[in-house]
Amino acid sequence: MGDPWLSIIGLGEDGLAGLPPATRDALDRAKIVFGAPRHLRLAGIARQRAREWPVPFGLEPLLALRGQSVAALVSGDPFWHGAGGSIAAVLPAEEWRAFPTPGAFSLAAARMGWRLEETACLGLHATPFARLRPVMARGARAICLLRDATAPAQLAEWLAAQGLGATRMVVLEALGGPRERIRETRAKGFALDCTAPVAVALDGADLPRGAGLPRGFGLPDDSFAHDGQITKRAIRAVTLAALGPRPGEMLWDIGGGSGSVSVEWCLNGGRAMTIEPRADRIANIVANIAAFGLADRMRPLHGAAPEALDALPPPDAIFIGGGSGAALVDALPATARLVVNAVTLETEALLLDLHARRGGSLTRIALEEAAPLGRMRGWTPARSVTQWSWP
Repeated sequence: MGDPWLSIIGLGEDGLAGLPPATRDALDRAKIVFGAPRHLRLAGIARQRAREWPVPFGLEPLLALRGQSVAALVSGDPFWHGAGGSIAAVLPAEEWRAFPTPGAFSLAAARMGWRLEETACLGLHATPFARLRPVMARGARAICLLRDATAPAQLAEWLAAQGLGATRMVVLEALGGPRERIRETRAKGFALDCTAPVAVALDGADLPRGAGLPRGFGLPDDSFAHDGQITKRAIRAVTLAALGPRPGEMLWDIGGGSGSVSVEWCLNGGRAMTIEPRADRIANIVANIAAFGLADRMRPLHGAAPEALDALPPPDAIFIGGGSGAALVDALPATARLVVNAVTLETEALLLDLHARRGGSLTRIALEEAAPLGRMRGWTPARSVTQWSWP
């Protein structure tokens, strides 16, 4: 198409003054400029050239002008929680050119003196604060972009409710512009009035030992909403090790119960479909999705296998927590890793047969916990679990 018709321009709070000459030239040459009202105002775009992004955000009005000379104003770095990624996903690279400026994460790290590569960076505009659960712990640092002026106080309240009230919060408003303001407080006792746009730097240096979620497999059972139907902590850790989660991979969790296996799979970077036939347990799964901020990675599905598996995205791994049958196992995609846990003699017999016919790994897991025995203590065994994994 020759020269790109679309210029994606990152704009900071300093407006036109912060744009280098090449960026200014691309903006000046555009016949139509899309942007949020704040960006259009900062750039001084005349009304006849200006087009506001639709609410909710969508690219349809922009794409309707394909081939004309158009600029899209976005915040700072267009490809870090910006609209640039959405645009590049639907347009060939030869149709657009990007002109980034330092984004809010870079500016916040510069004000804090933090190494950006060692700091968690989260866009919490439209995602729950629970996304911070696997991040915040003693010594952790995070920079969060927030939705509006009320969000810092709401974030502080959430942190305090998680036992993270000692978190140092640095509120960074209108970074890079004449209205820039930086103030510090603690999550517990937060009492600042804020203005947008706002980011918050979180420092967990003063949190107590053991604060936050542990990393790895095997979160405590009481971390989850459940009715007793849950893959217990130690068994869950062994199960997840056998499933081997990797970033972006899809899990089918058949007979999800509380969804605890799916939750930990997703906390390790994967995505999950959690299939459960009981509506009351679906409610627990939904609660756990919300509590861990996994709405974009984990989906509950009310139904029974194999019927509920039709039209699901292809799995990289499949977990069956119990009650499996040979017909179900044989109907599953042969390209996926498979882990099946059995606590009944009938399902164990099935796993013995599958191991004999198909190979894989067969493991017997027996656990005992110390418990009172009269005036002393003794070992109380839990139900043994037989686990078959394939291949």
